[in-house]
Amino acid sequence: MSDIAAASWREALPGKTPAILAAEIRKGLATQLAHPLGHVISLVVGMTMYLGLQFVLGQGELRADLLPPTLVAIGAYWFLQYSALVMVSDLVEEKRSGTFAQSLMSPAPPWTLMTGRLLTASIFGLTVAAAASVVPAVVAGVSIPWEPAAIVPYLLLLANVLAFTYALAAIAIRSAMVGALQSLFTALILLLNGAFLPLSLYPGWLATVARFLPTTLGIEAVNKALFGKLTLAQLWTTGALPWLIAHTAALTVLGGVLFVRNHRRAVRDGHLGQYQ
Repeated sequence: MSDIAAASWREALPGKTPAILAAEIRKGLATQLAHPLGHVISLVVGMTMYLGLQFVLGQGELRADLLPPTLVAIGAYWFLQYSALVMVSDLVEEKRSGTFAQSLMSPAPPWTLMTGRLLTASIFGLTVAAAASVVPAVVAGVSIPWEPAAIVPYLLLLANVLAFTYALAAIAIRSAMVGALQSLFTALILLLNGAFLPLSLYPGWLATVARFLPTTLGIEAVNKALFGKLTLAQLWTTGALPWLIAHTAALTVLGGVLFVRNHRRAVRDGHLGQYQ
């Protein structure tokens, strides 16, 4: 892109950004909703397996003391799963087909399109996460209490997931093998983030390992606010909030650095539209 084109775009960017983001969101949602049956089947199977496992762990019953905290965790897992679908899987397919390179032929900065992907992931992921939490809660006859103090850690939990999927998307720009990495991490997160058992029931060393994974610190902070009735001040003094902020900030910086590095290398090597 020439300096003149870049300068003219910077002048027009404030007025163009909303339209670009809206177009990217429409494209992303249309792609995901093109085959809704697949998503419905995945959700139904996933929710059935979750309730079945809770029935086994409860020794023949869905325990009202264990289910609500795990519903927060399973919702976070589904948000991660579908955010990664938008941020990573779609990007890999677009690179293979060449449409990713075409979308970046505009003088608009690459971060604009990636922001649109993040917004698409947020909308689609939150919708799926809500269904994955609410439906099992209704089936089991349990409810999740409402506490205003949980809003901040929950927003940080969402940001934590999006930062992680952004880092994976940055890797996907250079390597199609990111799919294996994504599968590995999502499986570990599902097993260790409290989706099956509350983190308080884990052995100490395993709980420590789990806290290094995305979502875990956020889930722990949200559950402390919802079920422990901790205020934001108490969440801060106990360390739950500072550690969550630090973890999210680290993932955000990692994703940003990886994206800039890998995008520049792909442009320089001429591999923006293909894997080699």
